[in-house]
Amino acid sequence: MKFAVVGAGAIGAFVGALLAKAGEDVTLIARGENLRAMRERGVRITGALGEMEIRLPATDDPATVGEVDVVLLTLKAHSLTDMASRLSPLLGADTSVVSAQNGLPWWYFSRHGGPWEGMRLESVDPGGVIATHIEAERIIGCVIYCSTIMTEPGVIEFIEGTRFPIGELDGEKSERCRRISEAFTRAGLRCPVRSRIRHDIWVKLMGNVVFNPVSALTRATVIEIVQFSQTRETAIRMMEEIGSIAKKLDIDLGISIEQRLAGAEKVGAHKTSMLQDVEAGRPLELEAVVGAVVELGAKLGVDMPYTRAIYSCAKLLGKVLGN
Repeated sequence: MKFAVVGAGAIGAFVGALLAKAGEDVTLIARGENLRAMRERGVRITGALGEMEIRLPATDDPATVGEVDVVLLTLKAHSLTDMASRLSPLLGADTSVVSAQNGLPWWYFSRHGGPWEGMRLESVDPGGVIATHIEAERIIGCVIYCSTIMTEPGVIEFIEGTRFPIGELDGEKSERCRRISEAFTRAGLRCPVRSRIRHDIWVKLMGNVVFNPVSALTRATVIEIVQFSQTRETAIRMMEEIGSIAKKLDIDLGISIEQRLAGAEKVGAHKTSMLQDVEAGRPLELEAVVGAVVELGAKLGVDMPYTRAIYSCAKLLGKVLGN
């Protein structure tokens, strides 16, 4: 299959390189020093999977790639607004777009059914720009359970996790999902095809909404947040608020708050992606992860005092950092 990985950072370059190593036709789309390094030396992977170097094409211009079978979107959600209009050269009649962003994706209520069908969240798709350029029929949802760090341009340290569940927005077990799943599997990645991809989104979101902004504000690791009594209590209250929204949307999380906290504690001294962004001076992926949930709570009439307070503080942090 022919893949274009749009946003070939720590996750995108890792996945793209493994797909290429397994024999898929992959082009990475990146920018800056990272692009230059990958063009010159390929992608170097270190860490728990061993050390390897994979050479594959890389560019900053989608127009030079042409139509592909699969566009894999691994760029940060806040970068997608500007990129969406540049994707058209990649999109043929049958091109699938696999959306692998953190947080609530712009397409969440597309092909959703029920009273919320087609509802747009301004926090993740201001003005509807992304939806205008990426048709809902192309989209396949994806949730990332993988921890990687870009230690230097073109060098990715793999920490843990190789699971990338995917699913059609309407729950169909489609042929295109099967083919993508098989390609990922050949690359050594787990890619189950899910009939309820939105459920997977909420299970991950339950932790991300809490641990990402709290870690960014405190510089604490996940285990420190869970084991410190005051932040643990804040995490519980935030998760209760998030659970109330999920319930309004008929999402049964199937996991208790204590189970979620215990799972987070097992992760140990993990720095969240938002904390890594703070330390690297990058913009915070705040709106898709937290702002969208606050906006959705307002639309559904769910009071969220704890989540709104943390969101406000994290938003100010972003402003202070110049984001």
